[in-house]
Amino acid sequence: MRELKIFSGKANVPLTTRICEYLNLPLAGISLSKFPDGENFCKIDEDVRGRDVFLVQPTCPPVNDNLMELLIMIDSCKRASAERVTAVIPYFGYARQDRKDEGRVPITAKLVANIITRAGADRVLTMDLHAHQLQGFFDIPVDHLYAAPVLNDHFLDMNLPLDQVVIVSPDVGSNKRALGHVRRLGGELAIIEKRRVNALETEQKNIIGSSVRGKICLMFDDMITTAGSVCGAARFIHEQGAREIHIAATHGVLCGPAVDRLREAPVDSIAITDSIPLDESKRLPKIKVLTVAPLLAEAIKRIHHDQSISVLFDSSKD
Repeated sequence: MRELKIFSGKANVPLTTRICEYLNLPLAGISLSKFPDGENFCKIDEDVRGRDVFLVQPTCPPVNDNLMELLIMIDSCKRASAERVTAVIPYFGYARQDRKDEGRVPITAKLVANIITRAGADRVLTMDLHAHQLQGFFDIPVDHLYAAPVLNDHFLDMNLPLDQVVIVSPDVGSNKRALGHVRRLGGELAIIEKRRVNALETEQKNIIGSSVRGKICLMFDDMITTAGSVCGAARFIHEQGAREIHIAATHGVLCGPAVDRLREAPVDSIAITDSIPLDESKRLPKIKVLTVAPLLAEAIKRIHHDQSISVLFDSSKD
């Protein structure tokens, strides 16, 4: 591991620290600041010539600041003659702008992928992309991890009676994710029929599959942004007689009215990961933060040693 260097942007230093602790490596030194006019400044504080460099920086809010900082870090390492630069992006911002759903709009996810590549990244390591096809937006290798094992282990540790568990898909599009959790955790499957009212609002109409009445319902999603959809789904299955409702998501973006909605929702617990740091102002007693540092650290170690990480992929899909 002598030639491996792990740097952190400002977006999620605690996660990078946990990754380094897992790998028994020091966090590499980097100076990041802003000029008085708001421009970003970066200086690599140690030798990276010929090294295998990993830059950990989720592009979470403030998205543009964190994205620009990542690009500058990549450029700094390439100009310092790093052998290989891997952008570790636990949460990939702009992922939902992945297609033209009307005329005269951009495909911003593709634009961001192009910018990261042109900045000099040699590969990308990311987790639970909003749409799997985003991997094809990059012209460099992309390693796509899943937080499912971490979320599944959390619920297994709760020792829930499996004969009373129903895995609820919040919409038809999340059916495949829900089926994966059914295979790993057991229980039955229910799918909520969701219809979009407009760009910001959705409504729930019917339940397809198992009844939720008197059941313990587990609901999984890739992210919670404004929490409108997940809270609407929780209220709907609560009205249908669900006994307990537990929510799990990889990325806790939690912007806008999300915290207030989650506080008022008929939900017993919410599990998110530390792919995005949770601000103290957003902490609720019902929110539990799980770490994905070991998963990312194992992937970094395997990439560094040019080993396959398909074992991590396979276990993530169980």
